[in-house]
Amino acid sequence: MKNKKSGTKTLLMSVLMSAPGPLIIGLGLIVGQSSTQIADFVRRTAELLGIIVAYAVYRITAREGMGNGQRERLERFSNIFVGAMMCLGGSLMLWLAFAANNTDKGNVIPGLVIALLGVVANTLFWLKYRKLNQAEPNAIMAVQTRLYRAKSLVDGCVTIALLSVTLFPGTDISYYLDFVGSVIVALYLIWCGIKTIRERASK
Repeated sequence: MKNKKSGTKTLLMSVLMSAPGPLIIGLGLIVGQSSTQIADFVRRTAELLGIIVAYAVYRITAREGMGNGQRERLERFSNIFVGAMMCLGGSLMLWLAFAANNTDKGNVIPGLVIALLGVVANTLFWLKYRKLNQAEPNAIMAVQTRLYRAKSLVDGCVTIALLSVTLFPGTDISYYLDFVGSVIVALYLIWCGIKTIRERASK
Protein backbone atom coordinates (compact mmCIF):
# COMPACT_ATOMS: atom_id res chain seq x y z
CA MET A 1 0.00 0.00 0.00
CA LYS A 2 2.83 2.39 0.89
CA ASN A 3 4.50 1.70 -2.45
CA LYS A 4 1.21 2.36 -4.30
CA LYS A 5 0.80 5.72 -2.53
CA SER A 6 4.37 6.62 -3.42
CA GLY A 7 3.75 5.57 -7.02
CA THR A 8 0.60 7.71 -7.23
CA LYS A 9 2.42 10.75 -5.79
CA THR A 10 5.35 10.26 -8.16
CA LEU A 11 3.05 10.03 -11.20
CA LEU A 12 1.14 13.12 -10.06
CA MET A 13 4.42 15.02 -9.66
CA SER A 14 5.41 13.84 -13.15
CA VAL A 15 2.20 15.33 -14.57
CA LEU A 16 2.57 18.61 -12.68
CA MET A 17 6.25 19.06 -13.59
CA SER A 18 5.77 18.04 -17.23
CA ALA A 19 2.73 20.29 -17.83
CA PRO A 20 4.57 23.66 -18.01
CA GLY A 21 7.18 22.39 -20.49
CA PRO A 22 5.05 22.41 -23.68
CA LEU A 23 3.53 25.77 -22.74
CA ILE A 24 6.88 27.50 -22.11
CA ILE A 25 8.52 26.01 -25.21
CA GLY A 26 5.39 26.82 -27.25
CA LEU A 27 5.65 30.46 -26.20
CA GLY A 28 9.38 30.32 -26.90
CA LEU A 29 8.64 29.35 -30.51
CA ILE A 30 7.31 32.87 -31.01
CA VAL A 31 10.89 34.18 -30.78
CA GLY A 32 12.88 31.11 -31.88
CA GLN A 33 12.37 28.55 -34.65
CA SER A 34 15.09 25.96 -34.08
CA SER A 35 14.00 22.61 -35.54
CA THR A 36 15.18 20.96 -32.33
CA GLN A 37 13.03 23.35 -30.29
CA ILE A 38 9.97 22.70 -32.46
CA ALA A 39 10.58 18.96 -32.24
CA ASP A 40 11.01 19.23 -28.47
CA PHE A 41 7.64 20.98 -28.18
CA VAL A 42 5.94 18.17 -30.11
CA ARG A 43 7.74 15.51 -28.11
CA ARG A 44 6.89 17.00 -24.71
CA THR A 45 3.22 17.45 -25.64
CA ALA A 46 2.89 13.80 -26.72
CA GLU A 47 4.72 12.57 -23.62
CA LEU A 48 2.52 14.70 -21.34
CA LEU A 49 -0.58 12.99 -22.75
CA GLY A 50 1.01 9.60 -22.10
CA ILE A 51 1.91 10.49 -18.51
CA ILE A 52 -1.62 11.79 -17.80
CA VAL A 53 -3.13 8.52 -19.06
CA ALA A 54 -0.62 6.49 -17.01
CA TYR A 55 -1.51 8.45 -13.87
CA ALA A 56 -5.25 7.97 -14.38
CA VAL A 57 -4.90 4.23 -15.06
CA TYR A 58 -2.53 3.71 -12.12
CA ARG A 59 -5.02 5.34 -9.74
CA ILE A 60 -7.84 3.15 -11.08
CA THR A 61 -5.84 -0.09 -10.92
CA ALA A 62 -4.60 0.70 -7.40
CA ARG A 63 -8.13 0.39 -6.02
CA GLU A 64 -9.03 -2.65 -3.98
CA GLY A 65 -11.39 -5.25 -5.43
CA MET A 66 -10.39 -4.93 -9.07
CA GLY A 67 -9.92 -8.23 -10.86
CA ASN A 68 -6.50 -9.14 -12.19
CA GLY A 69 -7.82 -9.46 -15.73
CA GLN A 70 -9.30 -5.97 -15.78
CA ARG A 71 -6.20 -4.50 -14.14
CA GLU A 72 -3.93 -6.12 -16.72
CA ARG A 73 -6.07 -4.85 -19.62
CA LEU A 74 -5.99 -1.29 -18.29
CA GLU A 75 -2.24 -1.43 -17.66
CA ARG A 76 -1.68 -2.82 -21.17
CA PHE A 77 -3.78 -0.02 -22.67
CA SER A 78 -1.89 2.63 -20.68
CA ASN A 79 1.53 1.33 -21.63
CA ILE A 80 0.66 0.85 -25.31
CA PHE A 81 -0.70 4.42 -25.31
CA VAL A 82 2.56 5.72 -23.80
CA GLY A 83 4.52 3.77 -26.44
CA ALA A 84 2.28 5.18 -29.18
CA MET A 85 2.84 8.74 -27.92
CA MET A 86 6.60 8.14 -27.98
CA CYS A 87 6.36 6.89 -31.58
CA LEU A 88 4.09 9.80 -32.56
CA GLY A 89 6.39 12.37 -31.00
CA GLY A 90 9.45 10.79 -32.61
CA SER A 91 7.81 10.55 -36.05
CA LEU A 92 6.70 14.18 -36.03
CA MET A 93 10.14 15.25 -34.84
CA LEU A 94 11.78 13.32 -37.67
CA TRP A 95 9.47 14.91 -40.23
CA LEU A 96 10.09 18.41 -38.82
CA ALA A 97 13.86 17.87 -38.84
CA PHE A 98 13.82 17.26 -42.61
CA ALA A 99 10.99 19.67 -43.45
CA ALA A 100 12.33 22.70 -41.56
CA ASN A 101 14.01 25.15 -43.90
CA ASN A 102 14.77 28.09 -41.64
CA THR A 103 18.24 29.55 -41.26
CA ASP A 104 17.47 32.19 -38.62
CA LYS A 105 16.85 30.22 -35.43
CA GLY A 106 16.01 33.23 -33.27
CA ASN A 107 16.02 33.07 -29.48
CA VAL A 108 16.13 29.45 -28.23
CA ILE A 109 16.88 30.31 -24.59
CA PRO A 110 13.39 29.21 -23.30
CA GLY A 111 13.84 25.77 -24.88
CA LEU A 112 17.43 25.52 -23.62
CA VAL A 113 16.43 26.33 -20.03
CA ILE A 114 13.60 23.75 -20.10
CA ALA A 115 15.96 21.14 -21.56
CA LEU A 116 18.59 21.78 -18.86
CA LEU A 117 15.99 21.51 -16.10
CA GLY A 118 14.61 18.43 -17.84
CA VAL A 119 17.96 16.62 -17.66
CA VAL A 120 17.98 17.01 -13.88
CA ALA A 121 14.27 16.39 -13.20
CA ASN A 122 13.86 13.48 -15.59
CA THR A 123 16.96 11.74 -14.26
CA LEU A 124 15.56 11.99 -10.74
CA PHE A 125 12.18 10.63 -11.90
CA TRP A 126 13.92 7.83 -13.79
CA LEU A 127 15.75 6.73 -10.63
CA LYS A 128 12.56 7.06 -8.55
CA TYR A 129 10.46 4.95 -10.92
CA ARG A 130 13.21 2.34 -11.13
CA LYS A 131 13.31 2.14 -7.33
CA LEU A 132 9.51 1.80 -7.10
CA ASN A 133 9.46 -0.91 -9.76
CA GLN A 134 12.25 -2.83 -8.06
CA ALA A 135 10.45 -2.66 -4.69
CA GLU A 136 7.13 -3.83 -6.19
CA PRO A 137 7.17 -4.76 -9.90
CA ASN A 138 4.39 -2.99 -11.78
CA ALA A 139 3.80 -2.73 -15.54
CA ILE A 140 3.10 1.02 -15.44
CA MET A 141 6.12 1.76 -13.25
CA ALA A 142 8.32 -0.30 -15.59
CA VAL A 143 7.22 1.69 -18.66
CA GLN A 144 7.57 5.00 -16.81
CA THR A 145 11.12 3.96 -15.93
CA ARG A 146 11.85 3.47 -19.63
CA LEU A 147 10.06 6.69 -20.59
CA TYR A 148 12.01 8.82 -18.12
CA ARG A 149 15.30 7.19 -19.01
CA ALA A 150 14.55 8.17 -22.61
CA LYS A 151 13.43 11.66 -21.56
CA SER A 152 16.66 12.30 -19.62
CA LEU A 153 18.85 11.16 -22.53
CA VAL A 154 16.74 13.09 -25.05
CA ASP A 155 16.94 16.27 -22.97
CA GLY A 156 20.72 15.87 -22.95
CA CYS A 157 20.73 15.82 -26.78
CA VAL A 158 18.34 18.76 -26.96
CA THR A 159 20.53 20.75 -24.54
CA ILE A 160 23.62 20.20 -26.68
CA ALA A 161 21.79 21.14 -29.88
CA LEU A 162 20.20 24.32 -28.50
CA LEU A 163 23.42 25.32 -26.73
CA SER A 164 25.21 25.16 -30.09
CA VAL A 165 22.52 27.39 -31.62
CA THR A 166 22.98 29.87 -28.75
CA LEU A 167 26.78 29.91 -28.80
CA PHE A 168 27.31 29.65 -32.58
CA PRO A 169 24.24 31.28 -34.20
CA GLY A 170 24.02 31.05 -37.99
CA THR A 171 27.02 28.71 -38.34
CA ASP A 172 27.25 25.32 -40.00
CA ILE A 173 28.12 23.79 -36.61
CA SER A 174 24.88 24.98 -35.02
CA TYR A 175 22.84 23.96 -38.10
CA TYR A 176 24.15 20.40 -38.21
CA LEU A 177 24.07 19.89 -34.44
CA ASP A 178 20.49 21.19 -34.41
CA PHE A 179 19.53 18.86 -37.27
CA VAL A 180 21.42 15.83 -35.95
CA GLY A 181 20.06 16.47 -32.45
CA SER A 182 16.50 16.33 -33.78
CA VAL A 183 17.11 13.13 -35.74
CA ILE A 184 18.81 11.33 -32.82
CA VAL A 185 16.02 12.33 -30.44
CA ALA A 186 13.36 11.21 -32.93
CA LEU A 187 14.90 7.83 -33.72
CA TYR A 188 15.54 7.03 -30.06
CA LEU A 189 11.95 7.86 -29.11
CA ILE A 190 10.56 5.77 -31.97
CA TRP A 191 12.76 2.82 -30.96
CA CYS A 192 11.65 3.06 -27.31
CA GLY A 193 8.01 3.42 -28.33
CA ILE A 194 8.05 0.41 -30.66
CA LYS A 195 9.81 -1.69 -28.02
CA THR A 196 7.20 -0.72 -25.42
CA ILE A 197 4.25 -1.47 -27.72
CA ARG A 198 5.65 -4.84 -28.80
CA GLU A 199 6.35 -5.93 -25.25
CA ARG A 200 2.92 -4.92 -23.91
CA ALA A 201 0.91 -6.09 -26.93
CA SER A 202 2.39 -9.58 -26.65
CA LYS A 203 1.37 -10.01 -23.00
